[in-house]
Amino acid sequence: MRKTFASKLFIVFCTSSLLINIVAAQNTEQRFLEHLTQNRTPGMTHFMQGISNTTMDISYGVPAAFLITGRLIHDGQMIKKSLYVFETVVVSTAIEVAIKHIVNRPRPSTKDSLIIPATDIGSPSFPSGHTSIAFATATSLSLAYPKWYVIIPSYLWAGTVGFSRMYLGAHYPTDVLAGAIVGSGSALLCRK
Repeated sequence: MRKTFASKLFIVFCTSSLLINIVAAQNTEQRFLEHLTQNRTPGMTHFMQGISNTTMDISYGVPAAFLITGRLIHDGQMIKKSLYVFETVVVSTAIEVAIKHIVNRPRPSTKDSLIIPATDIGSPSFPSGHTSIAFATATSLSLAYPKWYVIIPSYLWAGTVGFSRMYLGAHYPTDVLAGAIVGSGSALLCRK
């Protein structure tokens, strides 16, 4: 009887602690986004919008360019790698869209009037689709071409895309982190 009571008490304690930590993390995320919103500058906002807008162009343009080049020079390995990068982006998008509609987390601006989006927002917030696609591209390119001059710019760009989504008030930090995990995980999954 005592073991049952003690185990129930332990479960209540763990659940309460988890909920308290989730609420504290949510408050920290909101304060961070409020800080970003209040400290925006026109030049940086324009830059972050531009970075965010490159996501689809780079994620679909790079594998398309490699595919065309591979066909022109008859390089089977380049064609294969371009299809791998493209497949990774498609898989990442499918996973991200499914999670978005299962979790259905509201965008930051719907919860806090101090967070003003500087970009168009639509679908649910979690995970960040832009970040997912950027990290899918960066990870698959890095695995296909494991050279420092591919890896460093790829992840620098993907990280900047993730930060831009927070800076623009479109996503919470945990949305961006989850997007990075989904994107990188998709690249590893497609690699298998």
